[in-house]
Amino acid sequence: METAVSLAELIDRHIAAQLATAEAVRAWDERRATGEVTNVTYANRLLGVARDEEAGWLAIVDYRPRGDRESRLKLTYMAAYLIATRGTLNANEVNSILVTPRDRPGGAPVS
Repeated sequence: METAVSLAELIDRHIAAQLATAEAVRAWDERRATGEVTNVTYANRLLGVARDEEAGWLAIVDYRPRGDRESRLKLTYMAAYLIATRGTLNANEVNSILVTPRDRPGGAPVS
C-alpha cells in the first residue's frame, strides 16, 4: 500500500529537480568551453532534467492541501517560485490555488 506524498516532500523534490537543472547547465558550460560535449548531448541531458523539474512543479500545482497550513505553504511556495523565475500562472495553476479545503468533498472549513 502506497502512502500519500506530503506537500513538503513534493516541494523538496521540486527543489532537487531545479538544482539538477542548474547543475546540468553549469556542467555543460564547462564542457562546452573545452569542446568535450556536443549540442545534441547537452540538449538531451537538459531535456531530461527539465522534464523532472516540470513534473515536480505540476505535482505541486495538482496537490490538494489538507488544511489551512498546507494551503498557505502551497501558496507561499508557488509565489516564491514565480518571483524567483519571473514566471506567471496559467489558468490551471490559478485554479489550483483558489481551491480551499471547503471546496473539496469532505474538506474542513477554512478559518
